[in-house]
Amino acid sequence: MPGKDDIVIVSAVRTPFSRFDTAMADIPSIDLGVMVMKEVIRRVRVKPEEVDEVNYGSCIPAEVALETDVPARQATLLAGFPAENISLTLDRACCSSLTTLRLGILAIRAGEAAIVMSVGSENMPRTPHLAPGLRKGNRLGHIHLIDCLFELGYTAKGFNPVALDAGEMALEQGVTREMQDAWALQSQERYAKAYAAGKFRIGEELMPVAIPQKRGNPIVIEKDESPRVTTMEALAKLKPIYGSPTVTAGNAPPISAGSSAILCMTRAEAERRGLEPLATVVCAVASASAPREIAQIPAYTILKALERAGLSIDDMDLIEINEAFAAMPLVSTKILAGGNEGKWKALQEKTNVNGGAIAIGHPVGASAGRITMTLAFELRRRGGGYGVASICGGLAQGEAVILKV
Repeated sequence: MPGKDDIVIVSAVRTPFSRFDTAMADIPSIDLGVMVMKEVIRRVRVKPEEVDEVNYGSCIPAEVALETDVPARQATLLAGFPAENISLTLDRACCSSLTTLRLGILAIRAGEAAIVMSVGSENMPRTPHLAPGLRKGNRLGHIHLIDCLFELGYTAKGFNPVALDAGEMALEQGVTREMQDAWALQSQERYAKAYAAGKFRIGEELMPVAIPQKRGNPIVIEKDESPRVTTMEALAKLKPIYGSPTVTAGNAPPISAGSSAILCMTRAEAERRGLEPLATVVCAVASASAPREIAQIPAYTILKALERAGLSIDDMDLIEINEAFAAMPLVSTKILAGGNEGKWKALQEKTNVNGGAIAIGHPVGASAGRITMTLAFELRRRGGGYGVASICGGLAQGEAVILKV
């Protein structure tokens, strides 16, 4: 039975997710964050001063460094939140905007906050090259630049590129390159079908992004920019990246910009305000494992969440597993199926039913919020039920949330 102390999502919104080379790719991630922060409260008539805590996820510090520091604090002030607002910037890799949600939930349960906002924002295409050593001076010779996006920097400290670990673990789990390409094609096709049906529309999950121009009308972006038409033959021609045996540009998501925001409160507070919840948060959990197990970590985290909630994977009507690569939903649903081929197929049928990051894009700090709201809105379209969303983060970190609508 619904309880007054249940934590509920009352508003959730995201920007469209960009391609690498479009106008949106020039907008600072802090400015993208400001957009969703304003919109998520506007939709439910909550005032900035009524939000007790803003937790803000972003995980490419080199891009944020162009504005120096503390993106959460800058974004809250730029969005019109009072100077007394409490905010936190955190980096838990791609998990970040589910970690921010989980921390907000804990604050409500602890009695430290009544209304909390979870934000994730990233602009990967805007990430600058770094020139280490220049502060000391460069008397003569070439300057060495570092590309922070190449291999996401993991090899600098001796770790494998995540694409290598994911590809190797996929093969060890019996998930072939062809299966990953087939999943990528399915992601594109499912998104195209969902978009044609009006599921990704302004006013629900999406808000428009208007980019002023020096002359003429602003450029208005109202849909995700990365979905594309492809074939198995085209995908098969692509070469693996970063030494991975299976991961290619075709079965991985594009480099994107975008932001997401989710507003939570208790059911009692929502009723007091006359707000209808989008979803009830049953539980939210974090996990971590050996770095090589990044393709498995969504499954491990889902199992942890199900145990905490006293539910089983069979109770879940829908599943969202972020497509960091196609390997992640395939490997993780196989683990969740316990090796049962029929159950594995059934779980795949209800996973990422409207496509995933391979089609939509993956602005890493924002994606965990995106899969959470995508799950909530789709459960509502179907008349309710249970769903779980899970995401992997660099070096095998995990977050998961179970929702009930």
